[in-house]
Amino acid sequence: MMYKNSKHTILFPLLLAAGVVLGLLLGQYLGRNTTTSQLKGMLKGMALPNNKLSYTLSLIENQYVDSVSMDSLAEHVIPMLVKELDPHSVYIPVSEMQALNEPLEGEFDGIGVVFNMATDTVIVLNVIPQGPSDKAGIKAGDRIIEIDDSLVAGRKIPQYNVVKKLRGPRGTTVHLGLERQGISDLVKVDVVRGVIPIKSIESAFRVTDGVGYVKLGQFARTTFDELQRALASLRAEGVTKLIFDLRGNSGGFLDQAIAVANEFLHEGQLIVYTENRRHEQTREYADGKGKAQDMEVVVLIDEGSASSSEILAGALQDNDRGTIVGRRSFGKGLVQRQIPYSDGSALRLTTARYYTPTGRSIQKPYTIGDDADYEEDLFNRYKNNEFFSADSIHFADSLKRVTPGGKVVYGGGGIMPDVFIPADTTDVTKYFVEVAGRNILYRYTIEYADRHREALNAVKTIDELQALLDSDKTLVDDFVRYAARKGVAPRPADIARSRKLIEAQLRAYIGRNTALEDNGFYVNIFPVDNVVMRAIGILNEPDKND
Repeated sequence: MMYKNSKHTILFPLLLAAGVVLGLLLGQYLGRNTTTSQLKGMLKGMALPNNKLSYTLSLIENQYVDSVSMDSLAEHVIPMLVKELDPHSVYIPVSEMQALNEPLEGEFDGIGVVFNMATDTVIVLNVIPQGPSDKAGIKAGDRIIEIDDSLVAGRKIPQYNVVKKLRGPRGTTVHLGLERQGISDLVKVDVVRGVIPIKSIESAFRVTDGVGYVKLGQFARTTFDELQRALASLRAEGVTKLIFDLRGNSGGFLDQAIAVANEFLHEGQLIVYTENRRHEQTREYADGKGKAQDMEVVVLIDEGSASSSEILAGALQDNDRGTIVGRRSFGKGLVQRQIPYSDGSALRLTTARYYTPTGRSIQKPYTIGDDADYEEDLFNRYKNNEFFSADSIHFADSLKRVTPGGKVVYGGGGIMPDVFIPADTTDVTKYFVEVAGRNILYRYTIEYADRHREALNAVKTIDELQALLDSDKTLVDDFVRYAARKGVAPRPADIARSRKLIEAQLRAYIGRNTALEDNGFYVNIFPVDNVVMRAIGILNEPDKND
């Protein structure tokens, strides 16, 4: 049935409403014996917005002498507003959205190569198998000289500009001119851009018998799925104990940290809870379906481990699950929600605090509006000797908590590890600092990879890589001669002291120039990593229990 409104049926309610409003105003006026000026003031007040900021923007938009782009004004005003909040609330303009979101989304559109510009030329280190470049015939060791007929070699073009040229919408074509060993002319290649996955798990391999190593760079949308694949592969190699490296991991998606923690915890164990301004709590519990509940685990953290990394470390520590090893974590206990604007920009706004299972807030202190002091915290830790001595780190007794197993833990500024490992500078000499700081060490490995490209491209397994590197008995001595030609004179005493460290670095960078990528790096660097070596010792202790 349809209803048809007449003019009378429409006007009558409007007139009635107007009469009611007028009656209320007159009632207020007559009942209070207010003056005419008071009534005018009340009506004027009703017309003014309560929000001073909105009112000011409205005045500028409607009454300012010249026309003003309100969008442009907002780009300046919003960051200033957000700056007066906590250190982790941030405005993200459209121009920065893609770069910030890509690592967390787990993919981008591009050509699928890993490259470096250490010599002012784009050198292809690795080609992603079955990716666009692999299908187009690009090989590790190729130099990219031209991109879309534009010369990029030898022009000191910033690396981020090269990245912009190589990336683009999937399905589009980029024309490359390549310099290839043994070929005098440029090799012309057309590459159709496609979807390139971004790995959040940088490395996963068996360190020793029964012990696996997983390096997690960030908590991306694909992290949990990647972890499941990594654990399945490690278990197939007989791994029953795990080193989980979260050093330098600044966080990412909260749900992924919860999913990873669930993999290790038993049913009913609290993982984390968050609390908003209204003191409303959201609690996350393990569901008992995790496939790594039986694995012994050591988690590595340092001052670069933040947010989701601290959620994971705190969940395992507070549930007496495994051992936390390393240095005190960053101390970010604030949860952000990304709220989009219609133009593609976004506001990452802190909406809650998170707490570990024992009720610890691990957010380090901050002063509203003083980002400089907050950002200097890590430098202050270094000055206070906190990187080298656990005794230099102090917690208030009021922040003490006790785990179900009786372990004492503290809130108030990061996760304090169960086993503190100081920063290791034992083998760091003036000679090492110079060859590493001047990038001579890394550039040597690029040239080494060029000389041994065929052998390195043939490497498919860690055992093959190690056998190849072991066969070179003059690696360090050859590097020392190379460094001398580059202006760093040998210092025999320094070289003797740093020899193990130099050799590990050389092997690691060369290993990254193979199809093993980061596995080739970390498998060669862990023997000089005192934190990893301590973790191996903990896992191999007799009668080790959670």
